[in-house]
Amino acid sequence: MFKKAVEAKSLQRLSGADKKKLRRSIRDKFSRTSDSDIDVLLPPKVEMTVAKFQNRVLVYGVEGGFPMFFDIDGRGSDIYPTVYALWKVPDLLPYFTLKGGEVSRFVIGGADLMFPGISIPPEGLPPFAAGEPWAVRVPGNPAPIAVGSTTMSSTEALKAGLRGKALRITHYYRDVLWESVEGRFVPNAGFLEDVVYADPSFLASVSSESCEAEAAVDHHSDIDNKEGIEAIVAKNDGSELEPTSAAHVDDQDNVSGQITTEIDDLKVTDNVSIDEPTVEDQHPLSANDVDALLDKCLLQALHTTVKDKDLPIPGSTLWSNHVLPCRPSGVTLDIKKSSFKKLSKWLQSKASSGLISVKEDKHKKETILFTVNRKHSDYTSFKPERRQAEKNDEASNQAPGENQSPRLLEIEEIYKPSVHVSPIFASVGADTGGLFTASEASSIVFSYIEKENLGKPTDKSWVILDPVLCDALFKGTVKKGSTYPTEIHKKDLGSTFVNRMQPHYKVTRGSDTVIRKGIMRTVQIMTERRQGNKKVTRVSGFETFLMDAESLASELQKKFACSTSVAELPGKKGHEVLVQGGVIDQLARHLVEQYGIPKRYIEVLDKTKK
Repeated sequence: MFKKAVEAKSLQRLSGADKKKLRRSIRDKFSRTSDSDIDVLLPPKVEMTVAKFQNRVLVYGVEGGFPMFFDIDGRGSDIYPTVYALWKVPDLLPYFTLKGGEVSRFVIGGADLMFPGISIPPEGLPPFAAGEPWAVRVPGNPAPIAVGSTTMSSTEALKAGLRGKALRITHYYRDVLWESVEGRFVPNAGFLEDVVYADPSFLASVSSESCEAEAAVDHHSDIDNKEGIEAIVAKNDGSELEPTSAAHVDDQDNVSGQITTEIDDLKVTDNVSIDEPTVEDQHPLSANDVDALLDKCLLQALHTTVKDKDLPIPGSTLWSNHVLPCRPSGVTLDIKKSSFKKLSKWLQSKASSGLISVKEDKHKKETILFTVNRKHSDYTSFKPERRQAEKNDEASNQAPGENQSPRLLEIEEIYKPSVHVSPIFASVGADTGGLFTASEASSIVFSYIEKENLGKPTDKSWVILDPVLCDALFKGTVKKGSTYPTEIHKKDLGSTFVNRMQPHYKVTRGSDTVIRKGIMRTVQIMTERRQGNKKVTRVSGFETFLMDAESLASELQKKFACSTSVAELPGKKGHEVLVQGGVIDQLARHLVEQYGIPKRYIEVLDKTKK
């Protein structure tokens, strides 16, 4: 449902009557919900919004917050909660439990869930009807990873021998809907970038007796996982989405051998096995050892995966997507076993040392990483380890006869102070003529707030606007006769401040770097018909990404075995490449894979379709 990015046609607030209607629909649709649960998801005194899309989908959310529900047909009959809603109220829907964390790799890749991938409880398959909304969970993790509708009833499933598609996935963690939120987050440390495992803190909270009882179940699940993982997922046939993963069983011996190897590896790296003790089980780590390991993993992440252009990022994302993957093989990294006990306290201690700068988002109740001091002594003295994956990538990149230079592309959005915000930069001693990333600009305005002590005494999440800051943010934007605002929420301050600056972009390919003013332009690919009902594909805008027209035309001529030509754009600067034939999809894929151009910077238009 949310694999492809689709722009909303409109975004508007819900009226009081529409709010009540939505609450009634949710209460009728989800019998497990109570009034208190609905108040958590849809606070009564908070503005609600609805986004309308071209495919008739409606997305309901809290204004300035997270999407909570979506309506597939726009009529109120097919309403589903988002993962953000399920993370707030996990028992909102009944759920299927996967046979193992590795299975989640396929589900969050966009594939539907098959019955062989579901862990059947000892009491048997729970009763359900066709078309019911169900959630999907990973063993040992209370936070759901996906939501969908059942394709058949439990009676039909038993008659079919628990074979076939069980759940048609409509929304999942890391799809376009999840990524559309500016402050997106993960609920716990088990959520990684492309897979979800058990939550270490959840497992630690379970009593020793329950852990012993679950040991046999987990061991049985590992055995079943080898048999079921090859038939877990199915492509979304006939939908508007592009399937990203599937399970093909052509040679079951080879597949099962590969899966056995992967599961054995998981027992070492993610310590999910109870039968095989890890390094930490054999040699328990003290609090000081865990503190040292945390510092090492953080420095490794700051050197390898945390880029300045990605900042600011939530602390939970830093932990799950950057720090945890840097832990040594066979070692469990649990923040509760350190002397800090909490992730926020650990990040605050690193900020006190000057290595990083963080801010406490009172609105989201989370610590945000804003900047990294890459001149800090701890950072400069640390030598990052070369992971095995990096070595393999380097070896593959150095394969004979393969030219990797077109792929080395880096794009960075930067901003220059305008006349509106220059007084803020001058006040904190920053260069008014320099170029800054969004995170650097945000840190400057927060430094000004600290310097002038503009935090609201009664609520630290709000900032009082003095004349200089008010002019920087709103001068020229307030309609005549209207009053200027006197305060602003911290969550809106950074984006508002950056929007008042002059946008630039920096493109680097190999040793060539270009900085241009304005918004990043896209590559435009268009297919149209010529005389004789022949198709021709035109591509332009590629010069923004430091690509040469003649070289691209020559390369496409060899790749598609067709004639190509280069022409000047009429009335514009630059060139376009004309390719004979309708190769719009193949050409777009070639630009992404061979030249590293992100998909969001590619626009396609097929005029040959009626």
